[in-house]
Amino acid sequence: MDKKYGVYICTGCGIGDAMDIDTLIEAAEENNVQSCKTSPFLCGKEGVEMIKKDIEEEGINTIIIAACSGRVNYDVFDFGSDKIVERANIREQVAWVHEPDGPDAVDEEEDHTGRHAADVIHMAYAKVKSMELPEPYKVEEPSKAILVVGGGMAGITAALESANAGYKTVLVEKEAKLGGWLNKLYKVTPLKAPYTELEDPNVDEKVKELEEHPNITVYTSAKIKKIAGAPGMFDAVIDVNGSEVQERIGAIVLAAGSQPVDAEKLSHLGYGSYKNVVTHAELEEMAKNGKIVRPSDGQEAKKIAFIQCAGSRDPERLPYCSHACCIESLKQAAYVSELNPEAMTYIFYKDIRSSGTYEHFYKKIQETGAVFIKGDITGITESGDGTLTVESEDVLLGGKASVEGVDLVVLATGMVPNTAFGKELEVEADDEGAADEKEEKGTQDVIIASDILNLDYRQGPELPALKYGFPDSHYICFPYETRRTGIYAAGSVRAPMDMAKAITDATGAALKAIQCVEATAQGAAVHPRSGDLSYPEFNLNRCTQCKRCTEECPFGAINEDEKTNPLINPTRCRRCGTCMGACPERIISFKNYSVPMIGNMIKAIEMPEEDEEKPRILVFACENDAIPALDMAGINRLKYNPWVRVIPVRCLGSLNLVWIADAMSEGYDGVLLMGCKHGDDYQCHFIKGSELAEIRLSKVSETLDRLGLESERVRAVEVNIMDYMKIPQILDEFAEELEELGPNPMKDF
Repeated sequence: MDKKYGVYICTGCGIGDAMDIDTLIEAAEENNVQSCKTSPFLCGKEGVEMIKKDIEEEGINTIIIAACSGRVNYDVFDFGSDKIVERANIREQVAWVHEPDGPDAVDEEEDHTGRHAADVIHMAYAKVKSMELPEPYKVEEPSKAILVVGGGMAGITAALESANAGYKTVLVEKEAKLGGWLNKLYKVTPLKAPYTELEDPNVDEKVKELEEHPNITVYTSAKIKKIAGAPGMFDAVIDVNGSEVQERIGAIVLAAGSQPVDAEKLSHLGYGSYKNVVTHAELEEMAKNGKIVRPSDGQEAKKIAFIQCAGSRDPERLPYCSHACCIESLKQAAYVSELNPEAMTYIFYKDIRSSGTYEHFYKKIQETGAVFIKGDITGITESGDGTLTVESEDVLLGGKASVEGVDLVVLATGMVPNTAFGKELEVEADDEGAADEKEEKGTQDVIIASDILNLDYRQGPELPALKYGFPDSHYICFPYETRRTGIYAAGSVRAPMDMAKAITDATGAALKAIQCVEATAQGAAVHPRSGDLSYPEFNLNRCTQCKRCTEECPFGAINEDEKTNPLINPTRCRRCGTCMGACPERIISFKNYSVPMIGNMIKAIEMPEEDEEKPRILVFACENDAIPALDMAGINRLKYNPWVRVIPVRCLGSLNLVWIADAMSEGYDGVLLMGCKHGDDYQCHFIKGSELAEIRLSKVSETLDRLGLESERVRAVEVNIMDYMKIPQILDEFAEELEELGPNPMKDF
């Protein structure tokens, strides 16, 4: 690409009031640019037309927008995929966070704000100079079919939503009959307004709609034998009653459901010891048969006690809340009253969790006469006539509560995802001991060989899971995403949830699968870098086969060929650059993001001499949380020291240690890594990028020692967007510590 550069500087939004714009024009003209213009309203019609005119008349194709953050007005400054556009943020991260330069600042060399903005422009130029237009990786004849694994409520919903959107859908169910848990239910909880009346499961109606849909192929008594490939080109081998069927698939929705917690773990509540202690599921079966009776003698049960959290929120059994248990007990208490208006119901609970519209249902059950007792169960005993006495704390009234003559005790068992049943595979540690570090920090990287998907992946046959067996995902920003690109979890296999939540969950996962097949057909990435057309390229001539890229890729995007060289699967790649940061030989790069590119940006910043007492702090900021936090600090006009220079990175996992060495050699007084939070409740958008950066950083002391520098000059901090109020404190405190250490002695070299 024969590049023609244009730099366009906005003077509005207070930028022109904060600095001398001539300083920025000089900075732009120091580089090889064909056009440099200013506008008081660059994102307005006149400003955009000015740029378009230069594109048409002067052939400008590499454009630097020195104005607001790239997180805003990105549609305004979209000049087509054949143009390189770089956003130089001189508003949120310069003009709005520093004190304005005085009228004599240029003469006195105190134009801190202007010089900072000039450095931002220099960095942007260094970046676009190294950048090439990405060439999307397009699969030849990509499949847009959706595979749904599981035929319960979530699976049926996902299949119908995908098919109704016009996509071929394949549903695989291991049982002979579709419906899953629905087949065992007498009634389901309210799913429509006014959310107070029980509903029939209507399994046959849903199954009929599914089987008659022209876009849906259903395989029952079937299981996945193997899935190979990647988004847009998955090859699924399905075992159907002993015969093999092959399907070409674009994306997958895992809706394999869950199972009740093992009832044998509930012996402390009398299960197995007393015949009249049953589980939720067993009561449902009774109701479906038309009569709720005591198992001990077949007599009608007239006094029933429901015990909540029987299998959940118990560190010795199931530590988490199973979410649906409270609603299920309320439902069962409701139909007990319908089947026998004279029956008495008692609900012993720790907390009633009836979120959203279920609050209406909870209120109705309270009005029907059910007795609610808050407190832990202290004992269950049996009388000679088979009735039970339930004793518990009474938190609300104080003291103890005792209910005698109970005909039936119903235990609200928790749920365990079907992905949790199987053999736990060991995590293969990489050369840096990342697995050990991960275990110490609490983040689990566990593969459960549950025999559901049977992926033909180097990284394991099933989805990486959290410590409770649920497929791993980023639960706030994109909850359906698993660590295997193109595979989306939905329903109670993803997280504990009730029926209504499973329906909306399956709809969301189906939409994600559709987004994936459409993005893959265009050669674009999915979350969180949606639309990115780049992908990693490998210079295998210098590859030492160290396997760090294959080990550290969070998404299983890199396999190995027959010679054990890394083998990239571009449509699995999320474009985080973790492989690029892991590679000691620096053979991995993207056309618009590479190790040399960031190195050039580091060197593009003007470095004051040691005696000028103008320190420089380099910040590598994750674009997913740290950059938004820095922008928010600017939007709120929070002030911090002007010595900071920020380089956005796709993820701290892409940080290559050579950048630290380059920065120190160039004379930076300190380097700060700002990345997402991680741990058991991590929110790193690329799963473990910030964690890997900290692990790598622990190895940097040797480099600093070799340069004769203190290790305190390099530090990592965790931030999310809500930490923007802390940004000035983080940066100013780091600056104060560097001041105590004194200038970097490499400044004069």
